[in-house]
Amino acid sequence: MGTIGTVRHLRGNLAAIGLTVLVLAVLGVVAGYVWSALAPTAQYVLIDGTPHLADPESQSLIEADGWFAVVTGAFGLACGVAGYVLSRRRPVEVLIGLAVGGLLAGYVAMLVGGTAKGGIQAAGPDGYTTTTSLDLTAHGVLFAWPLLATAVFWVIEFAVTYNQRGGPA
Repeated sequence: MGTIGTVRHLRGNLAAIGLTVLVLAVLGVVAGYVWSALAPTAQYVLIDGTPHLADPESQSLIEADGWFAVVTGAFGLACGVAGYVLSRRRPVEVLIGLAVGGLLAGYVAMLVGGTAKGGIQAAGPDGYTTTTSLDLTAHGVLFAWPLLATAVFWVIEFAVTYNQRGGPA
């Protein structure tokens, strides 16, 4: 393959990675709104401009992290399956796109979902009762999307190649 062929091949590889990352980033916006719709928000009381949890024993912060993991994990599973089905000519490039794009999509979902809720709800003698925007307290859940997308891609690849080779020897 000459220099021109190498450049075309490299350009095709980068285009496949870039397209995968771009599609996943857009899906991150959708996932952010889904997370925002499903996750509970924590109630805060503003006292002298400082937010304090209205109920210190509230589990809503943990629930928000859980819902984020569920939503982005489901998107990751779907993207892994779709990525495998659509990656016949460039599977390695799509897999790289799933990993990088999944990280970006999770971050975008966190930003979008985090800004979709919040506002002052009522004034009381102790201060203003408010809900804040959603936030992650366990940042490890940002890896749910890329981890599940790449894992399902490899599981499908293993199952297909295992069957093509005729199973166990």
